[in-house]
Amino acid sequence: MPVDDLAPTDFHELTEALKYCVLIHDARTFDILWANRAACDVLGWTVDELKPLKAPDMSKNARQYSRELGHRWLGHAVEHGISATEWCYRSKNGEEILTEAIAIRVELAARTAVMVQFRDIAEEKAVRRDLSRTENRLHAFLGGLAEGIVVLDDANRVVFASEAASRELGGDLDGADFTAYCCDGLVPEREGRYRFAAPGGTPRWYAATCQRIDIESDLRGRMLLFYDITDRVRAEERHRRDTQHLDHLARYNAMGDMAMAIAHEVSQPLAAAYNFVEGARGRIGTGTGTGTGTGTGDEAVAWGLDNAVRQIERARRILGSLRGYVGRLEQSEQLTDLNTIVRDCAYFVELRAQEHAVAVEFDLAADPLPVLCENVLIGQVVMNLAFNAVDEMARWPQAERRVRIDTRRGDDGRPELAVRDQGHGPPTDERIFEGVFTSKENGSGIGLALSHRIVTRHGGTIGVHANEPRGAVFWFALPTAPTRAEAGST
Repeated sequence: MPVDDLAPTDFHELTEALKYCVLIHDARTFDILWANRAACDVLGWTVDELKPLKAPDMSKNARQYSRELGHRWLGHAVEHGISATEWCYRSKNGEEILTEAIAIRVELAARTAVMVQFRDIAEEKAVRRDLSRTENRLHAFLGGLAEGIVVLDDANRVVFASEAASRELGGDLDGADFTAYCCDGLVPEREGRYRFAAPGGTPRWYAATCQRIDIESDLRGRMLLFYDITDRVRAEERHRRDTQHLDHLARYNAMGDMAMAIAHEVSQPLAAAYNFVEGARGRIGTGTGTGTGTGTGDEAVAWGLDNAVRQIERARRILGSLRGYVGRLEQSEQLTDLNTIVRDCAYFVELRAQEHAVAVEFDLAADPLPVLCENVLIGQVVMNLAFNAVDEMARWPQAERRVRIDTRRGDDGRPELAVRDQGHGPPTDERIFEGVFTSKENGSGIGLALSHRIVTRHGGTIGVHANEPRGAVFWFALPTAPTRAEAGST
C-alpha cells in the first residue's frame, strides 16, 4: 500500500506502537508537546502530566543532568539538526532511568520541534561495566603470569601474544613468524621442552603445551602456553653430570681394587714365564736344547726370546708400579729424565705404529728434563697419548699417517711432552679427561681419565689444543726437579 494511502490516524497508531520512547519538544521554549505510549509507560506519566514538567521534574538530580545542560543539548540539535547524549530520566515513582538519547530537529507545518528518542541502557551499561571489569582482571592476570601465551595461525604467524610472551621473547610478536623464535627449527605441536629465543638472542629452555582454539571466529589457531625452565634444565644437567662422575669414580675405585688383585695374581706367572724364557735362552746358547743349537734359526729364536723378555720385564715393572700407585705414590717416586722415559716407551710406540703403517717422529730436547715421578706411570701416560694418536691416524690415507712426539722446557720452566697428530682435531667435549669421552668404537674413555689422574697426582697439568694446520696436540707438563748434581749439592 502506498504511503499516501495512510490516514493521519495510521501514523498516530504507528508512532504509538514504537518500542523506542519519543518526546516532542518545542524548538524555542523546549516545553514538552507530546510523548508516545512507550515514553509514558517508562516515565509513568500521561501526556497531559508530562506537558507542564521541566527538566528538574523528570531528570536525575545531578549536575550533569541540570536544566541548563538539557537546554544546551536540545539547542545544539536545533542549531545543527541532531545531537546525542546520555541522559538519566526520573520516573513519576522516583526510579532513575539511564538512557541513550538522540535529539533531532523536525520542521513541522505549524512550528519547528525537537524530537527526542531515548532507550533504557541501564542493563547494557551494567553489562559493559562487567565486561570491562572482566577484561581488566584478565589483563592483570595475564600481565602477571610467568607463562607466555601465543596463538599461531596455520602459517605459524603470531595472531595474539600476551604481555608475558613479549616479555620473555622480546619485541613485538604480533604478526611475527614464530619459526624464527624456535631454536630447534620446529614449531611445537605437542607438549614438551623447547628452546626459544628472539632472532640473535640467547636460547632458553621452556616447557610448552599446545591446543587448538576457535573463539567465535574471532581467534582461531594453535595456542602455545610456555614458561621458562632453563634453571631446572641446567640443574638436571648438573645432576646428570654428577651422577656420571660418581659412576666413573665408583668404576675407578673398583678398578683400583681389581688392579691390586690382578697385580698380585699375575706377578707369579710372569716371574715363572721370565725364568722359563731365560732358561730357554741359556739352552740355545749352550746347545743343550733338543734342536741343533746352531745357525740362523737359533739367532731368530734368540731375537724372539729377547723381545719376549723385554715385554715380560715391562709387564713386571708395570705391575710393581701399579701396586705402588694404588698404595702410596710418594714411596715410588724417583728422580729421572723425561727424555729417558720417552726413549723407554719408543719401542712399544713404534710397534703399535708399525701395525697401522703410521710414521712416528721423535724430537726430544737436547738438554735433560729432570722430573721427580714414578717413571712407569708417566711412561704409561706417554704411551696412552701416543697410542691414541696412532689410532686416530690409522683412519687416514697411508701417505698422511704421521705422528710427532717432542719434549721441551716450557715457558714456565716445566718439562713438557706433546703428541701431535694430523687427524680430525681436538674433541669438542670439555670432559674428555673425566672418563666419559671416547672416539673409539670399542673404547671406554678410561685411558685419558687415568692419564689425567696420574699427571695431576704428580702435580702436573694435562690438556689438548688444535694442531696446525690440522689435527690435535695432547700435552702434559710436570714440575721441574733438581738434577742429581744439584740435589747432591744441597
